Amino acid sequence: MIHPTAQIHPDALLHPSVVVGPFCVIDAGVSAGEGSVLGAHVHLTGNTSIGKGNRFFTGSVIGEEPQDLRYRGELTRLKIGDRNVFREHVTIHRSNKPEEDTVIGSDNFFMASCHVGHNARVGNRNLVANGALIAGHVTIGDSVFISGNCLIHQFARVGTLALMQGGSAISKDLPPYTIARGDNTICGLNIVGMRRAGLSNERRLELKQLYRLLFRSGASVKSCALKARHLFTSPESLNLLDFIDASKRGVCVDSRYLDRTPEASENETV
Repeated sequence: MIHPTAQIHPDALLHPSVVVGPFCVIDAGVSAGEGSVLGAHVHLTGNTSIGKGNRFFTGSVIGEEPQDLRYRGELTRLKIGDRNVFREHVTIHRSNKPEEDTVIGSDNFFMASCHVGHNARVGNRNLVANGALIAGHVTIGDSVFISGNCLIHQFARVGTLALMQGGSAISKDLPPYTIARGDNTICGLNIVGMRRAGLSNERRLELKQLYRLLFRSGASVKSCALKARHLFTSPESLNLLDFIDASKRGVCVDSRYLDRTPEASENETV
């Protein structure tokens, strides 16, 4: 189960079922759970704990030092859940301070050459496509779809069931259930994602009505959110309103008010 060219530190803790491919390097402080598989040239390092059934493809580097000029070699951590897939050359960095971890949930799919920075917290069942860059201290909810070459600025948040179109970039918070388009703008709701998640027609309709009030009424999002609490009561609506209330960076705005081109109108999903 361990290729003879692999280098494994004696203090690393691997379940007997772990498969280690050629030329892998596993450093002290690493633990890997049952059924995990490492392809060729995988490097697991740092104080990194890995759950069950994770798969690491060629050249992925997991648990390396944070890219932070203030980091001075402190003993920091990366925690990874179960059944995640890390494709070729994915990089995940451990945190930059001992009191806070980088955390990856379960059932996530990280496609080739994407990056997750230090102190980020990624939920469950997310898909991060090729070349996407997630900066330090970013928080990602559950069932999020981040398309290829997307950029997420440090400390930004992405809500549950949000979607980022290819090449989009955000430095503000992306609300749950919405679609990011371009730079810090949204263009409607992730209807397909909500259907796949099993949201009923009634709840999707309520979210559409809430979206129009928050992002297309012409009033400020914060003032509309206060009004909306008396009108919308589904769990999804309350999740969206709570997300907006908790925002410190502000939330992305609807592209209708920034781009009146015919193409923008055709791409609207609400």
